[in-house]
Amino acid sequence: MSTTGTPASTGTPARPTLGGVMRRPRWIATLLLALAVAAGFAALGQWQLDRAVSTGTSVNDATETVLPLEQVATPQQAVIEKQAAQRAEVSGVFVPSGFDYIADRLNDGAPGYWVIGQVQVANEPDTYLAVALGWTASEDEARATATTLAASGSTTPEQIVGRYLPTEGPVAPQPSAGTSLDGGPLSTTMSVSELINRWSQFDESAEVYGGYLVLDAAPQPLALIDSPEPDRSVQLNWLNIFYAAEWVVFAGFAIYLWYRLVRDALERELEELDESLAPDGRG
Repeated sequence: MSTTGTPASTGTPARPTLGGVMRRPRWIATLLLALAVAAGFAALGQWQLDRAVSTGTSVNDATETVLPLEQVATPQQAVIEKQAAQRAEVSGVFVPSGFDYIADRLNDGAPGYWVIGQVQVANEPDTYLAVALGWTASEDEARATATTLAASGSTTPEQIVGRYLPTEGPVAPQPSAGTSLDGGPLSTTMSVSELINRWSQFDESAEVYGGYLVLDAAPQPLALIDSPEPDRSVQLNWLNIFYAAEWVVFAGFAIYLWYRLVRDALERELEELDESLAPDGRG
């Protein structure tokens, strides 16, 4: 021990390190919280990624198997997704007064007209089904075909096969629209609700299927209506992929935020240590 009055030297405190601060219980607990938040963000990213990839096979894989219409749908009921585009068959009689045609129908991209009809379903009293028989580019041909079919109506039930599709919404006809066979304005949509108001053979007690049938065979001189099977190819939703990437960024930011908090805590401790070791009167 010195006897000159000089104070004894004391040991310099150890300087904290980044690793040492990270291993403290407080920051370990904070890290666990950050990891939990990052895991939540990652799960949301995975969910968005799963939604980005969709296939057309999830609802109904058997649309190309021809089923009896009564197994596919029920009269007076809307068409649900599982029923839409299902190929179906039904036995019935064409109602002569139910033939007509509608405009603005595309077939493989070409504009034209559909000839349509009303079928009285066999074995289901007072039940009807709207059908689309065929397409033509000529309005005169569509009108002539519908007129000929109406004049040659048969009372013999026949088997009808086609693709069952949901009804379209009614659209108000344009002022320049032509005239349909019943004398009303020419329609442009296959709307079941509109058709039943035009059908003369449809009373208050009658029932109708909520969709319509696009026939597999078109009467001459009409062409088949393009009615392909549902698209089952894999499709990417790029907006969902962008959202998934955002969640990954958020997850990384949660970990980075924890690192910055630890780093800031270390820097504060070093500053306080340096200030405590500085001699009096000196910055």
